[in-house]
Parts: sequence; C-alpha cells; structure tokens
Amino acid sequence: MRFSYVIPIIKDMIDHNADLVREAVHSSSLKSRTTLMERLFSVWFDGFVYNQIWEDPRVDLEALKLQRNSRVLTIASGGCNTVTYLQKQPAAIFAVDINRCHIYLTRLKLAAVTSLPNYGDFFKFFGCADSSVNTTNYYQYIRQNLDETTRIFWEGGSWLRKQVIGPRIEYFTNNFYNYAKLGYLLRFCHKLAKVLRRDPARLLYAKSLEEQERLFDETIAPFLDNKVIQLIGKQPLILFSLGIPPRQLAALRKDMSGDWDVICLYRERLKRLTCKFPVEDNYFTWQALSRGYDRSGRRAIPDYLKEEHYALIKSNAHVVTTVVTPITAFLKQQPKHSLDRFVLLDAQDWMEREQIEELWREIARVGKPGTRIIFRTGASQSPIDSALPEQLRKQFVYEEECSKQLFKKDRSAIYGGFHIYHIPP
Repeated sequence: MRFSYVIPIIKDMIDHNADLVREAVHSSSLKSRTTLMERLFSVWFDGFVYNQIWEDPRVDLEALKLQRNSRVLTIASGGCNTVTYLQKQPAAIFAVDINRCHIYLTRLKLAAVTSLPNYGDFFKFFGCADSSVNTTNYYQYIRQNLDETTRIFWEGGSWLRKQVIGPRIEYFTNNFYNYAKLGYLLRFCHKLAKVLRRDPARLLYAKSLEEQERLFDETIAPFLDNKVIQLIGKQPLILFSLGIPPRQLAALRKDMSGDWDVICLYRERLKRLTCKFPVEDNYFTWQALSRGYDRSGRRAIPDYLKEEHYALIKSNAHVVTTVVTPITAFLKQQPKHSLDRFVLLDAQDWMEREQIEELWREIARVGKPGTRIIFRTGASQSPIDSALPEQLRKQFVYEEECSKQLFKKDRSAIYGGFHIYHIPP
C-alpha cells in the first residue's frame, strides 16, 4: 500500500522538475547543435547537481546591505547562502529554484538548524557530514519537521538505489560532499590526479599566497597540461556537472579573445580560486581540493556553520519560505513593491534577451524604492544594457565601481563578473 502511494508522488515531482529545467534551458531559436546541447544539459541538470552553493555570501552581504525589514528573493542552489543571510535577521527570505533537489537540501538545512539539540550536532551534520550519528539524529530530530515530499527525497528512492547506494540521507554518513553531480565530478578529478601522481590537496596547508602559487604550478598546472585531462575536460558532461549551460559557455567564448578554449577557462579560474585568497579562510578552495571543510581550525568553513552565527540563524530560520518554481514565475505572483533585495546568482546566463527583459520588468514592479539586485555572470560584462529597452533600463542604477571591487573579493573565484543594481529611493 505504501509503495503504491509513494510512486505517483515521486513521478509527479520528477516530471514537474524536468519541465521547469527544460523551460529554463531550451531555446527554439538556436541552431541545431546548440539546441541539442541544451537538451542534453536539461537532462543532466534534472537531478542533484550542487551539494553547496558556489557564490561567496560575504560579498553578497556587503552588496545587499540587509536590514531588519529587508524582504529577500534568492535562488536557493545549495541553500548555504540562504541560511547565512539569516545572521542579518531580515524580515523574510523567499528561496526559489527550478531544481527540486536544491530546495530539498535547503529545507534539510533549515530543519536541521532548528531541530538538532546543539551546534555540535549541526556542525557534525553539514561540516563533517560523514558520521553514522547524522542519520540517527535525522530520524530522531529532523524528519518530523520536514514536509512529505522532502522526506521522500531523503529517505526514498527506487529499490535499486536502496539496495546499492541506500537512501540519500545516508550520504551524510560517508561524506555528503562526495555526492551530487559536482561531488562525483570532483571525486573523479581527484582519482585522476592520484593516477597522475599529483596531490593538489597539498596546497591546503600552504603558509602564504606565494607558497599557494608555487604549489599550483607544481600540482594543478601540470594536471591541466596533461593531454588526456584536456580531452576529458572538453566533454559536455564535465561542463554540465559544473553547471555551465551552453548559452553561458557561448558568452564566455565571446568574452575571451584569441585561441581560447575551455581548458584556458579552467586554468584561469582555478588559479584565482587557489592562489588569490589565503587558503586558511577560503572554504571554496577546501571544497574543490578535498571535498570537505577545515574541521580542525574551523576557519575555512561557510559562515552558516560558524558557532558565532548559530543562535541567530536558528532563531530566524522561520522567516524562510522555499518554493520549487522559476524566479520570474514567482515574481508574477507577488504584490507591487513587496520585495527589496534580489539575488539572481548566474540565472541570466541561462536566459534569452526576452526572458531577461521579462524578469526585470517584474523586478521593477515588485521592487520597492531602494531595492538592491545582485547577480553573477560567467563572462565579465553585465547583460542588462543590451537586454533591456531604454525606458526599463533607466529605472535601475548600475553600481559599476562597487561591483568591480566586490568581484575582486569573491573567494569562490569561478565567475567572470559580479554586478550590483539598485532602484533609486
């Protein structure tokens, strides 16, 4: 009886999620090869892609200038930044995503921070993510505070999954950061590095930026120079696992001149990630090179996992609402002047010009005077000037210099641009 009840629910969730991803990615106006790549990307993205978010929340918070009365709309992704924003005690956060798996991860983090007995258990769950205590704590404290579809995601799955892999909640007994498509990709890269007798994790124990750069030249650069690695790195599934849709890749090619290829992109972004910021404070570097965080020093960990923020995050988790939906569709359901902070991640790199215009018309309608909007791009330039008609564009002010300065501070270092706009008060 239980089996026949669960299967239709799971099928409905999968079908709905696939439809949302297809709507976000597919273009009917592009040439056949690009269209085919978009179809392949939507199939690949219809699943668990990110086990953590790859946008630096410190940069976000400096740009957003959150206040107690702020009402925030953000794309959820791995949920880390949604939870981190709670330390500023905003009035409301709406976390939306077209990928249901990312919403379920966000809900798990919110339920864990409110339900687990103490900070130590919370850090063990997401900071270590490799103890059998985590599943015990899940069933004892967390699951009763999750909605049914989220519980099915973490506890359910096909018969084959349960027999061979186990329920997804068991990811947290065997290093959760080994899982999701990005986790699988990083694990694969680390195995290749081992075969090639390279150990990029050495860089995590460097004592200076100079030493970090030296170790990059000794370990990561030769890895990228290997002909086999270059061949593998150009394959679509590698790009898809990094969350790079075909339209974003096309923008990157246009942005970088000369004999550029995707290996050049990997080299440039990896060098910035591993050499431009002190490694003892950069949890993005730790995640890339070890699939985990700094458990002993606890400096290179996301801010939502730091003990000094735990009480505020726990007491404010109730202000978050999570929804599986495209961001523009969500905005169309909101009253005029009802939100004042928008976090778009790199979603516009997925969009055609008409979709970007539609999104910003809704932001202009829903945003209050003084609204602040932030987003990232794979390439360096903002798409807004070329995408918006003049009358709509005039409603927003681009903080170009501040955007450039904050881009330099972004520890994740995987994007080409960071952009801040505001609606004049």
